[in-house]
Amino acid sequence: MPRGADGLETAPIAAGGSAFQSRDFRLYQTARLLVILGAEAQSIAVAWQVYQISLATGHSVRDSALSLGNTGLALFLPGLFFMLPAGHVADRYDKRYVILACYGLQAVCTVALLWISLHPVASLVPIYAVLFLIGMGRCFSGPAASAMLPMLVPKESFVNAVTWGATIYQTANATGPMVGGLLFTVTFAALGRWRGAPVVYVFTLAMLCGFLVLVGTIRTRAVAGPKKSFNATTVLAGLKYVAQTKLLLGSISLDLFAVLFGGAAGLMPIFANNVLHTGAQGLGLLRAMPSVGALAVSLTLVLKPIRRRAGKLMLVCVGIFGAATVVFGLSRVMWLSAAALLLVGASDMVSVVVRSSVLQLATPPEMRGRVSAVNWLFIGASNEFGEFESGVTAHWWGAVPAVVIGGLASLAVTGAAAVLFPALRRADKLTAESMREAEGWEQ
Repeated sequence: MPRGADGLETAPIAAGGSAFQSRDFRLYQTARLLVILGAEAQSIAVAWQVYQISLATGHSVRDSALSLGNTGLALFLPGLFFMLPAGHVADRYDKRYVILACYGLQAVCTVALLWISLHPVASLVPIYAVLFLIGMGRCFSGPAASAMLPMLVPKESFVNAVTWGATIYQTANATGPMVGGLLFTVTFAALGRWRGAPVVYVFTLAMLCGFLVLVGTIRTRAVAGPKKSFNATTVLAGLKYVAQTKLLLGSISLDLFAVLFGGAAGLMPIFANNVLHTGAQGLGLLRAMPSVGALAVSLTLVLKPIRRRAGKLMLVCVGIFGAATVVFGLSRVMWLSAAALLLVGASDMVSVVVRSSVLQLATPPEMRGRVSAVNWLFIGASNEFGEFESGVTAHWWGAVPAVVIGGLASLAVTGAAAVLFPALRRADKLTAESMREAEGWEQ
């Protein structure tokens, strides 16, 4: 089968369930399903707990928005400080062991959140401290997990694996918040008089334990990378490569700024409580709707993969993401808000598949950990730091204007990306050969 200069096959994209023929891929995706279910349920408990503590200590709704935004900042800061070294670690050491160590840390953090929920505090600092440690675990596990994916499946099944991975992520992402909202309102006899956040944290801890067991049984095809020295040149190599590869820079930058400005997830407790008046269960539904939309699209892409005009399709879908965010900000009824968030997730899913495929197809194997680290830093900036940005702007202007203005900014970013990164517009097929052709126009 023909191969490009980077060793990646240029055969047509595999469809159906070809990736699941790999035992290690099946194990890893099952583990991801469990751990994302737990993490998303936990995010509901943390957000509601932070919001309630903030109100109980006399803060206004706008001040509470800033408190919610700070949860995103706490998760983002470790990536800002340590993501580039994390990429070097992913390229140098056994990726499976890096992942196990990071999720072991997250299990300890969940135990800490459980303890805090059983011993109520008037300060949010302990919760922020635990979230910082969770962010540290994600910071090192993200590049390792991304770089490990090509080791789990044959090269011709890689894009299929990316699409299925996104499908499983969105399945868990859609179900997790609803599970969290349900567990928040249920008391289990086996747990005595526990109710609310403690029940959710026990569930998350069980999911983490299942993840650790399953990942521990994976046998990756590749060994750890060469033992390159830890210095500024090796650590910054991924950043330099992204800066020089316009296709990568364009796809990552578009995702960064569109989601950074257009993210509304951090403000959903305010919308659920003060705008739509639906409480914790409504919050779970709102948090789930983007993932429901993304899941529907990802299942469609499994059956009908993106074959042509991938770059243009990504630009169009990011524009839809911004427009749907504006609709959500202006809505005052639950069904319209849910529909807007459904569209947000559906359009974002296309961007995720294109960006994830471009990231791996346009990157040499020995650089994937460090380039993935740059990608994860940008993702963290768009998601966690985006929640902080939303919290700050909501503190200034109110939650509704913050979301509406953010959606309009996402539309502006899409237009700017189309002009500034012609390589992204020219990206056609999701193959290594097509990536080189699109990039070649820029040389």
